[in-house]
Amino acid sequence: MKVITFGEVMLRLSPPGVERFIQTNSLTMHFGGTEANVAVSLAQLGLNTAHVTRFPNHALGRSAAGYLRRYGVGTQHVSYGDGRLGLYFLEIGSGSRASQIVYDRADSAFARISDNDVDWDAVLDGASWFHWTGITPALSQGAADCLLAGIKTANRLGVPVSGDIVYRSNLWQYGRTPQEIMPAITEGCTLVLGNKALFSELYGVVGSTFQEAGRAMMQRFPNIKYITDTKRNSVSASYNQLSAKVFDGNTVYKSRVYDIQPIIDRIGTGDAYMAGLIYGLLTFRDPQRAVEFGAAASALKHTIPGDVNLATVTEIETLEAGDSSGKLRR
Repeated sequence: MKVITFGEVMLRLSPPGVERFIQTNSLTMHFGGTEANVAVSLAQLGLNTAHVTRFPNHALGRSAAGYLRRYGVGTQHVSYGDGRLGLYFLEIGSGSRASQIVYDRADSAFARISDNDVDWDAVLDGASWFHWTGITPALSQGAADCLLAGIKTANRLGVPVSGDIVYRSNLWQYGRTPQEIMPAITEGCTLVLGNKALFSELYGVVGSTFQEAGRAMMQRFPNIKYITDTKRNSVSASYNQLSAKVFDGNTVYKSRVYDIQPIIDRIGTGDAYMAGLIYGLLTFRDPQRAVEFGAAASALKHTIPGDVNLATVTEIETLEAGDSSGKLRR
């Protein structure tokens, strides 16, 4: 099975441990981007993955591509060109102090991509899945056009498409609104991650419950087979409770609730869930098993520094089965 993802990869810079920006003298480097995080996670689960993106043609861009290859993600569809590498700065919170992020990603090489830069027929040939998020069309008209071309190609080739529609309102700076762009992109989706508020805000779709809103989304967008969402109770920055659910038009499948403490790194946990859910739907073909696997994958990501989930199938299945002891394995 081959999974294709499309989106920007940024350089993450963080003070060591839980230091604050104002007190640190050094910053730790990681690369990450929500769609690429899904590709890396799926590669750790044994799937063939490739990420489509555009990097600046200099040492940092090539390092970012090397990061993807290091974790088993194909870079044969990566292009290089003018522009910069997007940055984000993360201060990790602890206890009652929340984490905070500062973005510095304007005019990136990826934001300069156009719909002519990717041969989607070649990229999606033989693919089993295509994944995108609402961050990509927020960055530029070119990125939105390129994504739409990819989704239309996937639909023509019969490749399932998943979309995490969280769209980061402050990123839309090129004169278009998410309400103008997102509906056409969502039309081609098989699986959508979102909630009642997003469905209403982006598409004018309303429902008093997750189930009603999901059914209304499926009526608006007939290609959709699954609606999914996660539920997080943030007791503190170091202690969260997490669960997930999937609706298939008839039944809501719910995962168990995970108590997660202490949290090592909160970033990328939603991407870990999507990767686990995609893996489950492709491998088990059972929504209940898929949502359980996805929730367990997300819970494990909280224990791993960096943007990506490096957990294995065995580790996820162990937690899914109820063993959260963390007992030393030899």
